[in-house]
Amino acid sequence: MVQAPLQSKRKQSGFSKLIINLAFSAVCVSVMVMILAICVVKGYQNQVKGKLAGFHAPIQLANLDLNKSFESVPLERDSLLEVLVPQQKGVVFLQTFATKAGIIKTEEAFEGIVLKGVGSDYNWDFLAKHLKEGALPILNDSQVSPSILISSLTANRMQFKLGDALFVYFIQEPPRVRKFKIVGIFDSGMGELDELYAFVDIKQVQKLNNWSKFEVSGYEIGLNQLEDMEHMQTSLSEFVPFNMAINTIAEMYPALFDWLILLDMNVLIILLLMLAVAAINMVTALLILILERTQMIGLLKAMGAKDQLISEIFIWMAAQIIIKGLFFGNLIGLGLAFLQQKFAWLKLDQKSYYLNQVPIEFDWQLIIGVNFLSFFICMILLLIPARFVAKVNPVKTIQFK
Repeated sequence: MVQAPLQSKRKQSGFSKLIINLAFSAVCVSVMVMILAICVVKGYQNQVKGKLAGFHAPIQLANLDLNKSFESVPLERDSLLEVLVPQQKGVVFLQTFATKAGIIKTEEAFEGIVLKGVGSDYNWDFLAKHLKEGALPILNDSQVSPSILISSLTANRMQFKLGDALFVYFIQEPPRVRKFKIVGIFDSGMGELDELYAFVDIKQVQKLNNWSKFEVSGYEIGLNQLEDMEHMQTSLSEFVPFNMAINTIAEMYPALFDWLILLDMNVLIILLLMLAVAAINMVTALLILILERTQMIGLLKAMGAKDQLISEIFIWMAAQIIIKGLFFGNLIGLGLAFLQQKFAWLKLDQKSYYLNQVPIEFDWQLIIGVNFLSFFICMILLLIPARFVAKVNPVKTIQFK
């Protein structure tokens, strides 16, 4: 007679323990997934934006016209502008550029290319970081350099090697051809831009376009923070001449930036799903604990305990599970993110994703916010099963044996 109730009690205890472990695991896994999603997406967005800004600079000043081709309308260099822009807070550099479209031709193949002419004021930090072979062109104001820097995509398709001669043909009146020497090969991972552009001395482009040394396609402005693009655009409009358009890379590549913004929606969906999983499991676990301990609740009520006090006991038990789940979820999630940032074990197809490894960036403000939000939502929803305490009748639940 006594053995059966004891066995039943052990089974209930084992079942409730299983439910508690499942609830803890749900909170732990949910928090881990949310943290990893935040770190990966934020890292991916910022690294892709950084690559694009490295290729073109965050802000570009060009002639204000409707010409969107690479055969740009020349812009007279403005000495006053070249003094005022570098003085703006957050500006890292100001550099000139000029573009010219042409055709690379060999005995076996040909393809289009855009020569981006740059001068001695050009910031090579980005391309130096992604230089695969050779060296960067050495440019000066006294003589024209025949050097050219091409991408590994162009080199592989056209079967070029370091030191080879490269002939570029220009369809104009009269037709022209220029011979360059390949001094370096870069690979930024930005597929379309890599295969489109090659870097040469700006004086080469100016001669091809029949421009003077004071005529350029425009200016590029580097910033400390990409987030300052719109603010800087507004500040520049106060003194930039009316014939110059002030464009940010977000305006030059709207499709890419819209796609990166859509990734935020993916993170939001993941956060909502993981919060739902954690909250539902916690509500279920607390409800089972309450139903399993109806006799204890009835006894406490018979001794004079109020419903609110008994509810607080169960909510405190659930809160301990949530806190434990949050702690281990953060520990595992941040640990995995740190290991990926340190050792880059997970790789990506650079042709498809612009990056060769899964990027990680810790947005501590968002991570802390997600932890507080998870705890708050779970605790609010726990009030629902806690209401069942009031429905327990002490007369029916207490059994004297």
